[in-house]
Amino acid sequence: MGKFHDIAYLSLYKTFYMQEQNFKNHAQMVPGFHYVTFGLLFALLGGSINYLIKSTPENKYLASLVVLIAVIFVLIAWYARVFALKAQDRAIKAEESLRYYIMTGKALPTELKISQIIALRFASDAEYLALLDRAIKENLSNKEIKLAIQNWKADYYRV
Repeated sequence: MGKFHDIAYLSLYKTFYMQEQNFKNHAQMVPGFHYVTFGLLFALLGGSINYLIKSTPENKYLASLVVLIAVIFVLIAWYARVFALKAQDRAIKAEESLRYYIMTGKALPTELKISQIIALRFASDAEYLALLDRAIKENLSNKEIKLAIQNWKADYYRV
């Protein structure tokens, strides 16, 4: 749809779903995926196991196939989520590497863990370098980094 659509969507999203992003409200859940889809998948899995347990001997094969299908669906949904997060993590690492390079002229320190890099993306440019150094020296967790941020730089695209 183009740049206008992206800007309009982000503007509406921020207006209705996230006023000003901060540590307390930055985590995003998509109810249709996180609750409905996984809830239904686990209901299917539980029902199929129940069917297998209560089935007659002549239906055991069919019941075990239904359980297998339910397990496959759960795994597909789980890995679809994990793979998407890994792709987002790689994009964030690339963005933060570029950000660090622009600010310092150097490569991002290799001592940083991916979870620290992901947390540092919320830091404003003014506090970024000091917080990055502190994260390395004190081995801060991603939560500790996020709590230390004074001027939050929002990320509305991560889900």
